[in-house]
Amino acid sequence: MTKLRCVVERITYQNAENGYSVMKVKVKGYNDLVTLVGNLLEVPAGSVLLCEGEWKVDKRYGQQFQCKTWKEVMPATAYGIEKYLGSGLVKGIGPKFAKLIVNQFGTDTIEVIETDIERLFEVPGIGKKRVEKIRESWEKQKDIKNVMLFLQGFGVSTAYAAKIYRQYGKESINKVKDNPYRLADDIWGIGFKTADSIARKMGYEINDKRRLRSGLIYALNQLADEGHCYAEEQQLIGTAKQMLEADEECIRTAMNEAIETEDLMLDDTAIYLPPFYYAECGTANRLNALVHAEEGNTLFSARFNLDKLQKETGIEYDEVQVEAIRQAIASKVMVLTGGPGTGKTTTTKAIIAALQSAGMRILLAAPTGRAAKRMSEATGMQAKTIHRLLEYNPQDGYKRNDENPLEGDALIVDECSMIDIILMNNLTKALPTTMRLVLVGDIDQLPSVGAGNVLRDIIDSGAIPVVRLTRIFRQAQSSRIVMSAHAINQGRFPDLSNGQQTDFFFIKQEDPELVAQTIVSLVRDRLPKAYHQDTANIQVLTPMQRGVVGAANLNMVLQQTLNNNTAFLNRGGYTYKQGDRVMQLRNNYDKDVYNGDLGYVLAVDTEERTLTVDFDGQITEYEASELDELTLAYATTIHKSQGSEYPIVVMPVLMTHYVMLQRNLIYTGITRAKKICVLVGQAKALAYAIQNMKVLRRNTQLKKRLAPPAPVPKTVAFRSQPTEERMQMAAEDRTQYGKKEKGSE
Repeated sequence: MTKLRCVVERITYQNAENGYSVMKVKVKGYNDLVTLVGNLLEVPAGSVLLCEGEWKVDKRYGQQFQCKTWKEVMPATAYGIEKYLGSGLVKGIGPKFAKLIVNQFGTDTIEVIETDIERLFEVPGIGKKRVEKIRESWEKQKDIKNVMLFLQGFGVSTAYAAKIYRQYGKESINKVKDNPYRLADDIWGIGFKTADSIARKMGYEINDKRRLRSGLIYALNQLADEGHCYAEEQQLIGTAKQMLEADEECIRTAMNEAIETEDLMLDDTAIYLPPFYYAECGTANRLNALVHAEEGNTLFSARFNLDKLQKETGIEYDEVQVEAIRQAIASKVMVLTGGPGTGKTTTTKAIIAALQSAGMRILLAAPTGRAAKRMSEATGMQAKTIHRLLEYNPQDGYKRNDENPLEGDALIVDECSMIDIILMNNLTKALPTTMRLVLVGDIDQLPSVGAGNVLRDIIDSGAIPVVRLTRIFRQAQSSRIVMSAHAINQGRFPDLSNGQQTDFFFIKQEDPELVAQTIVSLVRDRLPKAYHQDTANIQVLTPMQRGVVGAANLNMVLQQTLNNNTAFLNRGGYTYKQGDRVMQLRNNYDKDVYNGDLGYVLAVDTEERTLTVDFDGQITEYEASELDELTLAYATTIHKSQGSEYPIVVMPVLMTHYVMLQRNLIYTGITRAKKICVLVGQAKALAYAIQNMKVLRRNTQLKKRLAPPAPVPKTVAFRSQPTEERMQMAAEDRTQYGKKEKGSE
């Protein structure tokens, strides 16, 4: 094989799932940049690589160097040092100061910073404050460099090395040597596959118990990402055997040992990760306790005066709405569900008015910031996200819990279809038995992104009163969005006749490339002109991430079309510009931003390599190494749009997305539109989605645990019944039980 030393100039393409990358690199002796291809995930621009591979000529792209193996090395040339320092690895040195410093010291730059950093004062424009920042960062960087050099022998990139150092500090090398599989547990972005690759290079055997334990936890985490709370015993063993290529007997032994140590929980034939087991049991126990608790604030239905309420609100409620109001008064826990235009908001406001008239203190909450904001606007009262209601912070966890419950007489929670079992567990912990709970949501929408099917399980259990609103009110009947959503939900094909007075359009287009072009034209020109709306009010929703009309590609083309700002940062093959619409991809409690939060890039500091994002007034800063927590959000998946509402929605519907085309997906996408909804694609794809009711069944047992008489199953294969202390293990971030590897969807 041929050896090639190069400096990464820019990243042209990168596949987050398998690491396949296309890079432009600078090679000594070549006038033009060289195209380098291979699996080089997380190699940032500015890296100096020593590669082994072969030269190939691609019919379409010409000459390329196909990299088979690589490692990062410290730069030796002035050009390489400039790129290295300018990559943002050292705080206080960006591209501008990297150039000035290298111009001053040339190839001696690294030695100057290492041994005589005071000489940086010789560089024009560098003052005491910056030198101190560089000194502090360089000392930290030396430690990172030692970790990096150790890890590079096992194929770990600079970016991952920085994350590992941030987690473990000076203990990084010892901890990785001791058990590389802990990386999958402790560090977001590093999953089992990466940890396993490191371990195998370190000599771990295929049937090593640590490998098998981590693999079993990884398999359960993958199932949790698909919405499942548990796996059947034989299903887990089969999945692990295929994934790990290990002996079934060894897998079963590892599984039994993990059950014995309670790293896994066995409930009859169901295998749980502890957080999901305790969350499911805890939620059921506390909801049952709430339902059967003695009335704390006695309020009899007989005291309810419908005429007085209608006079105060100026609204005449129909019989189902009245039933909902009476049920909220009479019940400790109830569910209010219904589709668009059926009066959920009006009924919720009536419930609030009725409870307030009895002197009750009302709390309002929703799963996301946007949903809470909409609830506040609709009710005229303050609504908080569930995390903020429970006063969550990274140091102390949820301050509101069973020992420090919420203060109030009634809690009304909106968009409950979004609530997963972990969050529901933490919410119910904080409810005193004197409090009422009203759960509001559309059961026909997609279930939560996280594990569980909480709202549906509660409704199906029969243990809690449910009122379903079905009547579409007259004002809503004039909306084709509302009528189309209900038609789709009932399995009927919607009216696609378009017309000037409608708010629901279907543009027929067969070719995916032309669909993408049509979407760009709609967002850039046609919709802003027709409805006098800023492009910021137009959201593209799509069934999938991949493909020509997937979120990833649409984001790229929409960014190129809508944002011509020149200030940007690159990370993992993606470019983030000032003015970009972005979305948070994980719960980050330190920053107080959560999975699905939408924001705009306020500022890009190319010297400090930081990005400042505005999340609905909350200003949050990201370092370059943290940008994998963000994604562009000009287009987003329908799953990620839950709980949000947009003035205008544009949505591709094509058979290329057939694996995702389901009735509740299309229904959810359409109901995100407040004023205008435009579908672009094939009528047959829409028809296929409407008829496809094969929604993946989620493995949950909340329904069974809620149904009388036994909230907790009798057959539980661990040493003691779950207690409140044990249920505390059901932490929101699942820190101890593995992280999803970026791009593993």
